[in-house]
Amino acid sequence: MSVAKVIEVIAKSDKSFEDAAQQGITRATDSLSDVTGAWIKDQKVIVSGGKIIEYRVLMKVTFVLKD
Repeated sequence: MSVAKVIEVIAKSDKSFEDAAQQGITRATDSLSDVTGAWIKDQKVIVSGGKIIEYRVLMKVTFVLKD
């Protein structure tokens, strides 16, 4: 029987929401093993001078706990 845990991760990118999500997954998999999925809970942009300068995502990352 497998048991999974869910953590929240906030990630950012100056390119896109997709890149921010990838940055978050990449960083999570550096620290965690058996990452199985993620749910994007929220998205936000940071604006300066009328232009988007940063994309942020809040995601819930799921990983399986070791036996």
